[in-house]
Amino acid sequence: MRRTKFGKGGQSAALLFALALTPLWAAPRAAAESVPWGAGCIPVPEGATRTATNCGASLVDGRAIAPPGAPGVVRQVIGAANRIRHRPYVWGGGHRSWFSRGYDCSGAVGYALHGAGLLGVTMVSGEFESWGEAGAGSWITVYANAEHVFMVVAGLRFDTRSDPVGVSGPRWHRAWADPRRFVPRHPLAL
Repeated sequence: MRRTKFGKGGQSAALLFALALTPLWAAPRAAAESVPWGAGCIPVPEGATRTATNCGASLVDGRAIAPPGAPGVVRQVIGAANRIRHRPYVWGGGHRSWFSRGYDCSGAVGYALHGAGLLGVTMVSGEFESWGEAGAGSWITVYANAEHVFMVVAGLRFDTRSDPVGVSGPRWHRAWADPRRFVPRHPLAL
């Protein structure tokens, strides 16, 4: 592992301020290169635990790549989501069966969570409002309301909205969605 030197006084206050205001997916190139590993990482004190808060997943050609050190269950969620990321949006898709030609928002989120053993039955978006534990998680947060659900895994959003023109269905996004109208939930200990 490559270590980064910041000098006796640590990082400058200006760099810390800039990093605090910069979303993980938009970290300046110089800052991203100064960390030991992973795109989107920000420096943390030696011995600190890496989480989605300080080191997010990479997005390469539409596929999410889990950051080194991510828990196995996070890798499984990302792997399952990657398997369906190219499928079209189909209303009700993923509810009669986990395997579908296309997925809607809750079908896609459910498929990814099921792929890691975190969900045993299909659910509609409103049901996710009471799933798991209340609040945002360290690695996985599901944002739900009666009309829509999406999730953020290791800093990347998995959603069926905000697709490029002519494309529909579940996709990974670097851009953040406004979670104010959603109830945040997370799997226990994640």
